[in-house]
Parts: sequence; structure tokens; C-alpha cells
Amino acid sequence: MSCSKAAVRSNRQVSPDFYLLEAEWPSLDDAPGSDGIPAIRAGQFCMLRSWDSIPVLSRPISVFDADGNRVSFLYKTVGRGTAIFSRLKPGDSITIQGPLGNGFPMELCSTASGRVAMVGGGAGIAPLYLGAKQYKAAGCTVDLYLGFSGAAYNEVSRATCNEVSRAAFLTEEYRDRADSITVNVGGFITDAVDPVGYDAIFTCGPEVMMKALWEKCKAAGAGDKLFVSLEARMACGVGACYGCSRKTASAFRENGAFKENGAFRENGGNKKVCKDGPVFPAQEVFGL
Repeated sequence: MSCSKAAVRSNRQVSPDFYLLEAEWPSLDDAPGSDGIPAIRAGQFCMLRSWDSIPVLSRPISVFDADGNRVSFLYKTVGRGTAIFSRLKPGDSITIQGPLGNGFPMELCSTASGRVAMVGGGAGIAPLYLGAKQYKAAGCTVDLYLGFSGAAYNEVSRATCNEVSRAAFLTEEYRDRADSITVNVGGFITDAVDPVGYDAIFTCGPEVMMKALWEKCKAAGAGDKLFVSLEARMACGVGACYGCSRKTASAFRENGAFKENGAFRENGGNKKVCKDGPVFPAQEVFGL
């Protein structure tokens, strides 16, 4: 983990309230280590700030892509901090702390025959770009499912809305990273997902969407294949403040892998989204 200044290279508005920020971060070396694992794994996040004291807290933002010493973040303007980010220009400075948290488990798809589904809703599509890139590089077949609310385009006809969203939400860029891509605007992207036949299913987005996918996977006998990336308000991002604690069921992480413990299964336990997650087996958060 590093915490240092980076230089903004670009900060492009890609929809009415989404921006794609790219920075050159000298502290980052994204070359894989001796174990072949990239320095930044899909599903990890960074704490960002471009101010001295106000707002007090940095903002947790998922990593969209990483290449060499360049890192990018797809974010939605939802408050004061992200509004400040939206005004950054090339050459401006931003402080990046990370990478933080545990990402999607690469070991679940380690063969060329592996098939992965990645399901994103709204801002939850952000970590799936790097996810598709890394799983494809590992030899997996990757199917992307991207869902968006039609509220941002309520003055546009539904027929046009789908075309607008494909351009506005970077879906052509996502298409280049996947074997197939399904886009839904204003509906339920989970309706398009058939859990059967996938070695792993990863999802990020509104909790109601992820819970619906969990119920669908569980009914199909594939509940153990689903992993969810949770969102939470965070103060520190490193597990020190316990502000993002979440009740879970039975599993815990040991050396980065998911394990089970009989004593823990009986009582469950609280986990910190920032340090133990943000990626968890779905049964750990929805199977209580």
C-alpha cells in the first residue's frame, strides 16, 4: 500500500453524473509479482482526496483500470467530495492511498476453461472493467452484464435511451474486454443472467440487485459461486475505525483465501468492508 501524490492526466465526463479520472501515480508499479498476481487486483479500491482539510475524510473509489504507473477511477458525483473530483483538470494533484481491501479471487478461475459472469449495476460497473481484463488475461471466458437506471434519461425515448447509454457508460470500452456483453437500461439486469454453467459469478452494484442475484443463484444451486463487492461509508479505509463493519455468516479470510471455521459458523461475526472485503462470498452477507 502506498499513500502519495499523483498527477491528473484526464477527467472525462461520460454521462450526466459519471466521470472517468486517470492519474499518473509514480508510486504504483502494476507489474505482477512473483506469484503472478497483479499489484492491483480487480475489486480493490483507493482512498482519494484533492483537498487539504475540508472535507475531513478521503473518499473510497473502486479502481477502474491500472496499467504501469497509471490508474483510473470511474466515479459518480453524489456529494461534496466527488463534486470536487469532477472539477479536477489535467495537471492537478490528487492524493491516492492504496490499493486497499481484498479483490475478486483470481484462484477461482485459473484454467483456460473457466467461465466467469460479471454483473454490475450503476456505479457498480466500475471494478468490472479491470476484472474482465484480468480474468481474460488468465484465460477465462468473460460475460459482462451491465445495468443502468433510466432516470438520468427520462426525457429521452426508451428506444434512444439504450443507444445513449452504450456511449455514455463506456460500454464499448467494456465490450473490448469481454467475450459477450449485455446492457439493460431501466429494467433488471439480473433477469438476463443464467447462473448455470459459470465457474464464478461476481457482482457489484445496488444491494437490492445483488441480493436478487443471490436468490437466483441459490435457487439454481450456484449460490457458492457468487461473490459480491459491497459498498459502505468509510472513514479510514484500513480497518482501524470499524465504521464499515458488517455482520457476516461463517467464512473468514486466511492468507487472502476464503476458509471456513466450525465455531465461527455457529455465531457468524462482524467483518470490516474495507479490510476483510469489499469482496465477500454472497452467502456470507446474504445467507444469514
